[in-house]
Amino acid sequence: MVDPLKLDYQLCFSLYTSARVIVRKYKPFLDPLNLTYTQYICLLVLWEKDKISVKELGEKLLLDSGTLTPLIKKLEKQGYLNRIRSKSDERMISIELSDKGYALKDIAKDIPKKISDSLNIDDALAYQLKISLDEFIQKNPE
Repeated sequence: MVDPLKLDYQLCFSLYTSARVIVRKYKPFLDPLNLTYTQYICLLVLWEKDKISVKELGEKLLLDSGTLTPLIKKLEKQGYLNRIRSKSDERMISIELSDKGYALKDIAKDIPKKISDSLNIDDALAYQLKISLDEFIQKNPE
């Protein structure tokens, strides 16, 4: 009989551990840029679509405002982005990349390939894992 409380049978632990391993792989590439992984994924969103609301950024990253606000403030302090308050509603804040933020994209462009090379799995398996996890996330929204 399978013991349902055995750690080896826990999907959550495998996902948690895998996420930690992958995020740790980013560290040597992000440290020289003085970025955390969460700051990096925030910039990925902005490099894809600049000038978005804080709300939209949070929805894209699945982060709440309590996590997102300090992250945005730190990136602003580093000179990578600007926060812009709406003139019609001061509660609405948009984020846009600064020139330094745009320039960082060119510096960071090789990171995905370096991460891919460091994962020790073939591209087909990596792609299938991504598809499966995306399906899982879609079926289990927060």
